[in-house]
Formats: sequence, structure tokens, C-alpha cells
Amino acid sequence: VNNSIVDDGEQKTVQGIMDVSPSSTMELLTLLPPPHQHGPIVIVSSYSDFSSLAHGPRGCEATRAMRTYRLNISDGSLTTLSLVAEGAMVNPAFLRRHPTLPVIYSCEESVSEDGVVRALKVDGMTGALHEHGLSQSAGGTSTCYLTIHKSGRRMLLVNYWCSTICTMALLSDGKLGSLLSIYDPKEGRRMNITADKHVNHSRNDAAAQAERQGDPHSHAIVLEPTMGMVAYVPDLGMDLIRQFFFDEESGKVTPCGTIISGMKTDGLRLGPRYLEFHSDLPVCYVVNELSSQVAVFHYDHSVAASIAQAFARATSEKEKTKIQLGCQPTLTLIQVVTTVPEAFPREMNTCGRVTIHPSGDFVVTSNRGHDSVAVHRIHRTSKPTGILTLAGIFHTRGQTPRHFQFDRSGQWLIVANQDSNTCAVFNFNCSTGQIGYTGNTYSCPSPNFVCVW
Repeated sequence: VNNSIVDDGEQKTVQGIMDVSPSSTMELLTLLPPPHQHGPIVIVSSYSDFSSLAHGPRGCEATRAMRTYRLNISDGSLTTLSLVAEGAMVNPAFLRRHPTLPVIYSCEESVSEDGVVRALKVDGMTGALHEHGLSQSAGGTSTCYLTIHKSGRRMLLVNYWCSTICTMALLSDGKLGSLLSIYDPKEGRRMNITADKHVNHSRNDAAAQAERQGDPHSHAIVLEPTMGMVAYVPDLGMDLIRQFFFDEESGKVTPCGTIISGMKTDGLRLGPRYLEFHSDLPVCYVVNELSSQVAVFHYDHSVAASIAQAFARATSEKEKTKIQLGCQPTLTLIQVVTTVPEAFPREMNTCGRVTIHPSGDFVVTSNRGHDSVAVHRIHRTSKPTGILTLAGIFHTRGQTPRHFQFDRSGQWLIVANQDSNTCAVFNFNCSTGQIGYTGNTYSCPSPNFVCVW
């Protein structure tokens, strides 16, 4: 092929490359796979039995509790690929990708029975989900969060209702192993609130808050990003972040301090729900569900390292007890920002998810009640580092945005609007943090979690 540039006096073409007839162009286009056969897979889980939940969804119960879509990255549209069988699972409410294998893990919520953790293999071509090995008991009730250690050998999980914190083995093929340890922050004490009578968590008035905070309620477990040896558990019931040393080999978590999850003002309860570390800044962001706030914490790696080293050197339980009493907090509060407009009644809103945008430049939080996502810009060079300023608050085109997820590019945002039985897709401006509705909304009963493969 002659690739030389030819100047015909009016335009320049590349001979043998640019000379493509319309018919040839059409033939090339027909060779491209249809949109539903390429692009990211989106997995959405749904509530299927409201009677066994610790809260009260107002949408429709799903008969098929998990489905997959294909995201078209050219226009943000979704194509349904698969649904699990009717009754295959009950109230799956959290999904976690395996770091290297085509496997996702789900956990199921129930206030009356121990949760179930499942491993599901993802077919990247068809979007089908297949059971991958045997399911396992989660060691407690209302299982709500899964974390995989960076080694890929351990899964840490929390059970919201009974507050237990557990570790499960992961096998090399991604299948679930057995439970290795269970830690109970209540230390065996009975709960004040019973499973057969509890407040609807859609409420956020003073009475509802008092009941929700009658007992410890572990809502997440996150490992610090450098060593994976210090774990943090937001306790929604106690307004605390519990700090633990994590021993990977035994799977045990050992308490080593607590941190108030924010700043209490005007009598507001905090209700810490989730936290997330920045990938390259020494900062951690905590969403306080009941106060509709994000708290910004400085993370001190040197303190975390000293805790890990002290426990590694300990040779007796007596030494470990001494270390526990002397541990310093690794997180220091530096800022608190609101997620809803200043005059909006806090009793009409609770926060859902908080995450850091793939660019690392924004913190994004969902508001259930105000029905919006709040976007805050991260200031990398601020003093102190990681301070937030508001970029905007955007309606989610549905009710109760319990969860949302970005694709890897950060340009597409999929929101699960739990109580309007819809998933909506938005485009995200990675420069300004502005969100625009694509016009794409899809019917999905009581969606509660979005995972992008």
C-alpha cells in the first residue's frame, strides 16, 4: 500500500487508506458486535422480602433478586442481559468483585436469621451469573458489607443487626471457605431492640434515631490502604468508628481504639455508615447517615504502622492487652460538610453511599429523602490536604437513591432509586463535577446495589 500524501490541489488523501467507498464502510460497520455484546456489565441486586429487613422499603418486592445489564458507553443506555431464577436468593444487598477473578460475592439481609454469603461466577459474554461453590453463613444477622483483603485470601464482613464482625477464608479459585473468626462488640450482651419490633429506617426523626442507636450496629469494614493490617468499622448505633488490628493468618480482629465519627452540632446524631480512603492522599471520608454530613479525616500512616508492628511483636495475650490500651487513633477529624442544602430538614433525609470518583478529584454522596447526589471537589493541595468544597447537588430522577456506581472511566453514573423501582443513568463531567441526566431510566424492583464489571 502506498501511504504517501498526495496533494491534488484541493485536498490531501492517504492513498490506499482513506479511499474507502460507502459500501465498504457499511461492510465494516456490520462487522462490529451489537452494543449488548461489548462494554461493561452492570449487576444490580434487589430486595425481595421486606418483612425480614431492618428498614422499610416503599417499592415493590423483587421475585428475581439480581439482574445484569450491558452499559453502552456511547450513550449511557442499558440492555438487560440476565436475571437469576425466582427465589434463588433473598435480599442480596451488597456486592463485591474479586480482585482478579470473574467472581462477585453477595450477602443477604435478614434481621431474624443469619445472613448468607454467595460466590457467583460472571459470564463476560452473556452476563449470566452462576453459583460458584457453596454458600456460607455470615455469622450474624442483616449482613451488609464485604471487604476482600489485598492478598485475596480473606474476606471481612459485618452484620448490621447483631453488629458482629467476621472473617471468612477465600480459596484460590474464588470459592468461599469457612468462617475463621467472629467478634461481637456487644461482648455477649443482649440487644435492647428486638428483631420482631423495630423502627422503619426511612424515618429520621428524634424517636427513630433514638431507637436506631439503642444498640451497636456495625455498618461497614474497611482496611487501611497501605498494609491491610488496620481495619475500621463505622458503628451507626454508637456514633463511632471502631479501630482494629487485623491478623490475616488467623482472621481475628483485635480492638485498638475508637474515634468519634464527626462533629455533633445542634443535637444531631451522626450515624456513621461508610468510609473510604483516598488512593493517593492521606485522607479518609466518612458519611454520617443520620446527620447528612461527610466528615474528612487525616490518616496517619506512621501511627497505623506502629500499631501493626506492636501487635506483630507481641507473644502473649497480656502483651496484646497492654497494646490495646495504649493505641493511638490513626484518624484525625479536619472538616465536616453537609450533603443537602442548608435549609433542608435533616429529619427528612438519611445518606446512602459515599465514594471517591475514579479521577480522585471528587467525593460523591447519595441522599435518601432529598433524592439527590452531592458532589464535593477534593482539594489536593489544600492545607490540610483533602479539604472539600461543594460542586453541586443533583436530583437522581427517582426516590431513595440507596446506592450508585461509576463505570471505570468515571463518565457514567448508574443510580439505584430503591423506592421508585428504577435505575437511572447520568453522565459525569470529570472536570467540573457536574451531572447530567441521559434520559435513560429502567424499571427494576427495589434496587439496592450497583456493581460495574
